[in-house]
Amino acid sequence: MADIVVIDYGMGNLRSVAKALLTVAGKKTVVISADPNKIRSAKHVVLPGVGAIGDCMLELERRQLTDVVINAMKNQLFLGICLGMQALFDNSEENHQTALLQFMPGQVRHFNTQLDTTQPDRKVPHMGWNQVKHDLSHPIWASIPQHSHFYFVHSYYVVPDNQTHTIATTDYQQPFTSAVGTDNVVAVQFHPEKSQEQGLQLLNNFIHWHGKTH
Repeated sequence: MADIVVIDYGMGNLRSVAKALLTVAGKKTVVISADPNKIRSAKHVVLPGVGAIGDCMLELERRQLTDVVINAMKNQLFLGICLGMQALFDNSEENHQTALLQFMPGQVRHFNTQLDTTQPDRKVPHMGWNQVKHDLSHPIWASIPQHSHFYFVHSYYVVPDNQTHTIATTDYQQPFTSAVGTDNVVAVQFHPEKSQEQGLQLLNNFIHWHGKTH
């Protein structure tokens, strides 16, 4: 039984996420797996992702992992990264209103609906380093200074219906939710595996998290 499972649904930066987790795991075991039994038996589960959310949902369904992921969000300690954060919500403007996992109420919207992308500092995708403001205290922020920089690559952002789910925001000409959390789920729009020291600290905080937000 692995301590930490990175869900393999055939997409995304699975190996770079697993490598970053191994850097901070110590004696904890880290595996990449699509095996429902291995996923269910892990204490900590990670759903990373890059690409199109429609493809993400199709691959989860094709590999019969949709219910496994929903179960993990309900019963295990769960980290969503980039697409893995967006997948938590109801639907996305990407791929013509893609239905998502509907774990958290809210929408995923495209930056173009809000930004004047003719301006050089408003290009889509939002790519590069940006500050993350901790809006609510959460164990995931332990030893990470307020307004630390993390690495982003995305064209869509989440809009939670329940603002108490938002634990961090980032400003890209407008504030947007860059991290959400519940008692056992945390998800981030940025890429901790690409975010150097602060990203590794966040992953370390996650794998030593026992649940609850305080």
